[in-house]
Amino acid sequence: MSPKFERCTGISQSRLDLLNKLFEKEEISQTALQKEVNIDHAAVTRHLKQLEEKGMVSRRKNPADNRFTFVRLTDEGRERIASYQDEKQRFISKVLAGFAEEERSILLEMLIRIQDNVKNIDPND
Repeated sequence: MSPKFERCTGISQSRLDLLNKLFEKEEISQTALQKEVNIDHAAVTRHLKQLEEKGMVSRRKNPADNRFTFVRLTDEGRERIASYQDEKQRFISKVLAGFAEEERSILLEMLIRIQDNVKNIDPND
């Protein structure tokens, strides 16, 4: 489903997750952003570099400590994330076409339980 989503929206789910998190924040350190979206450091750096080249994000070094980089959405990025969010909603509506509201609710509950189960898996068990 992910490749189809990317073709329909023109953006990967990973990048959309990054942009959505940045949309919620005025500015965030790249390290904190990486932890919140749970994407490896190298991938976050690569995504942010490409998004910066497209004018969607800006990065700056922390003046107090050059080891840390702050990230924020640009005005262009804020405008584009709104259109990506709309496109994602259209995609989800198409995926769930023909499902009754009750079926959607049951599916959501089941997916949440699966997600919770995955979070609680101890690799040492």
